[in-house]
Amino acid sequence: MGKGGQAIVSKGQTLDDGVWVSKYKPLEPNAPTIPTKKVAKNVIPDRCFVRNGFKGMVYVFRDLVLAAGCVYITNSTLSTELPSSVLGALGWVFGWSMYAFWMGTILTGPWVLAHECGHGSFSPSQTFNDIIGFVLHQALLVPYFAWQYSHAKHHRRTNHLTDGESHVPSTAKENGLGEHNERESFYAVMHEAMGDGAFAAFEVFTHCFIGYPLYLMGLASTGRMAADGSPLADGEIIDHFRPTSKMFPRKIRGKILMSTLTCAATLIYIFKLSLDYGFLPVTLYYWGPYTFSNFWLVTYTWLQHTDPSVPQYGADEWTFMRGALTTIDRDYGIFCWFHHKIGSTHVAHHLFHEIPFYNADEATLALKGLLDPLDLYNFDPTPWYKALWRVAKRCHYVEDVTGIQYYKSLEDIPLTKDVKKIA
Repeated sequence: MGKGGQAIVSKGQTLDDGVWVSKYKPLEPNAPTIPTKKVAKNVIPDRCFVRNGFKGMVYVFRDLVLAAGCVYITNSTLSTELPSSVLGALGWVFGWSMYAFWMGTILTGPWVLAHECGHGSFSPSQTFNDIIGFVLHQALLVPYFAWQYSHAKHHRRTNHLTDGESHVPSTAKENGLGEHNERESFYAVMHEAMGDGAFAAFEVFTHCFIGYPLYLMGLASTGRMAADGSPLADGEIIDHFRPTSKMFPRKIRGKILMSTLTCAATLIYIFKLSLDYGFLPVTLYYWGPYTFSNFWLVTYTWLQHTDPSVPQYGADEWTFMRGALTTIDRDYGIFCWFHHKIGSTHVAHHLFHEIPFYNADEATLALKGLLDPLDLYNFDPTPWYKALWRVAKRCHYVEDVTGIQYYKSLEDIPLTKDVKKIA
């Protein structure tokens, strides 16, 4: 977003039906030469890299005041007791749903600030960053040091098909497609049984509402390689909670244990509150917003690097700059204000994560001046909710983990006459 909330739009092409596509096509002979990271950094004013811990804390305070205000208004207008009439039930469900959405939206702000702490862009002191980030993330049941490590790998290996982290594409075979695209098992058969629309809705639900807890537990969207560079065995789980998880090197096991124990203590405290005040009130006040905070986190991460026209790279083709420039900036409207522009300035963030978010607009404008003439700056003006649906429908698998790959859709695979049992 530019000053005044105006989107920083690139000259990227759109098709006749209005669908945005990235103009960078690395497989074409006339593909532009990608600038080095040093060249990209030189176009950004030095002031964009200046970090101010006091300024960061002002935004933490702002977000916490918003959260307190949301709780106060809700507590003044809604009851946690179940209503006795149908009309009252409708109002009750609507009211608490609104609270869950907006409180989850507000709490995504501190989530993003803790993420900045993990990157070291919150203040010049990493000790101060870790203290603030730890408190904010652990309150939201995020194992701070574990996620700090895995997210740093996501930045180091963005859109790397074998050594990437989070939202690493699955292959045709892993999706249940045979050698000649026969629908043999798993998602391929599930998609045929459900149909295009229902399967897309299933993708949105599993990604955005339960995907993040599953990811932390090592059950979804993790990478293919251990911290030591060795490939993981089929079905091997790399979670964010065990200090011995292959996701982490031995040297940070103490930090992983600290994060895990604090998450456990937070859960125990929430359970105690449930015993003292009731499970329904705690569910309404905490777990509802928690769900929507996770929704925003996964939505941003999914849409920032996923589109049918954005390449994914095997180890033989990947470079840091190639991976970072697969990032897509999007306009999230008012949510950019709530979420500290994490979605609208993400290209700059992936190139230089040390830039504080409040300087990211200026950095984005500078980078756009360098990258846009080369067709290397990705900005999708599609409304985020439409883009989310399009990604859920069109981005299901890649053919292989070598070379340069693009997402393909199960919608394009011919249906079979006999749907086999899902394996």
